[in-house]
Amino acid sequence: MTKEIPRSHCVKCGKDRSTSTCLGCLNDFCYNHLAYHRDELSRQLDHIELNRDVFKQNFNEEIKHPEKYYLLKQIDKWEKDSIKIIQQTAIECKKILMQYREQYLDQIELNLNKLTEKLRKIRQKSDFNEIDLSHFKNKFHKLQKQFQLSPNVYIHQNSTALINKISIVAAAGKYIPALNINNDTIWNQYGTTIADEYQLHNPYGICVDDDNQIVYIADCDNHRIVECKYGVINGETIAGGNGEGNRMDQLNYPTDVILDKKSNSLIICDYRNSRVIRCSRENNINQDIIISNINCWGLTMDNNGDIYVSDWKNNEVKRWKQGEINGTIVAGGNGEGDHDNQLHFPTYIFVDLNYSIYISDSNNHRVMKWLKDAKQGIVVAGGYGQGNCFRQLSYPRGIIVDHLGKIYIADSGNNRVMRWCKEDEEGSIIVGGNGKGKQLNQFTSLNGISFDRQGNLYVVDKDNHRVQKFQIEIN
Repeated sequence: MTKEIPRSHCVKCGKDRSTSTCLGCLNDFCYNHLAYHRDELSRQLDHIELNRDVFKQNFNEEIKHPEKYYLLKQIDKWEKDSIKIIQQTAIECKKILMQYREQYLDQIELNLNKLTEKLRKIRQKSDFNEIDLSHFKNKFHKLQKQFQLSPNVYIHQNSTALINKISIVAAAGKYIPALNINNDTIWNQYGTTIADEYQLHNPYGICVDDDNQIVYIADCDNHRIVECKYGVINGETIAGGNGEGNRMDQLNYPTDVILDKKSNSLIICDYRNSRVIRCSRENNINQDIIISNINCWGLTMDNNGDIYVSDWKNNEVKRWKQGEINGTIVAGGNGEGDHDNQLHFPTYIFVDLNYSIYISDSNNHRVMKWLKDAKQGIVVAGGYGQGNCFRQLSYPRGIIVDHLGKIYIADSGNNRVMRWCKEDEEGSIIVGGNGKGKQLNQFTSLNGISFDRQGNLYVVDKDNHRVQKFQIEIN
């Protein structure tokens, strides 16, 4: 731990005497204060071991009692709340149904009593013929038929879900919004800057690693990927950062980044180099070209590990299964245009659990959805030309789709983030929409968006050279 240094000043007492240097803090101590220093280090080690023991105890407790896992508790609560809603609805429907049934049977009983009384009278008078008998037969037949039929009541099953369906989502590449987000969820309208112009220059794509509390940013004009840890002001270069170029330690205007947890690596859209790079998080020196000669802009990954890349120049989206060299066109590829089987400058993309592809068809000012193996797409947002009314978009960029099919879009030209609920004709503004600017409730040209597990929204505000975080407001 120490080495002998002749006649120096002790950092504690300041006296000129023989000292030893601590190789940890590089301070000089006289022999008396060196003993105190070693005791202090020993106490710090004791404190670390104590924290380790507490953590180990909590960890073992978590393993012994899996029922305490917070997501399981969330599912249990959903189950109880849903059962309660279903039971209450069933009770109300049964009550209404029995009321109608009683009225219906009362009417039949009344008619039966009238028929019985008429039969009694003609029997008593012995004054009847074939016409009377035919009349009574018809009356009785109608009563029987009426009794066999149900009341003029039926069960209507509304297409609107009685309860919110939940599912377990293991997001690949980018997080989707938390399961507790619904159509009424709102976000704080004033963002918090997590990375600013002192670190970034024209940022584009973004990816959140909630497990490790890290945000990755494609810092385009600085030719690098920046890693920003939650709560830490200054980010760290995790890939590139060695100037503009095409060496394996360089990037050239990266536009998007996703996380591949299975291989613990980042996958980067290296725009100007027309390639897709894989970079290990354990050792960022290890970079590999996994796709070459692709005019890439945005990328994503499905739960099989297949990679999807938007080719802005060829107006198509291609999928690469593991081991493939050429890839397969899964959207567009029919030339530049605005028909249902065409795209015009596709940028960011998203793939859901059904392998449907959502594409920001930027120069057509719309978002397209291509079902798996489909030959043409469906307009699911915008498509009414460039504009700023609620059914229009202007150069859409970043896109995320949640478990309920709601689409979140960085409406770049309108400086707002829109939410399009499933099958709606128009969207709603969730943040922004306050004009172009650099206030905390404004943007100037949006690009990538992402969510963390709690549903907080992250927005890349490109021309303001910053990334904003918008807190979800929990009721």
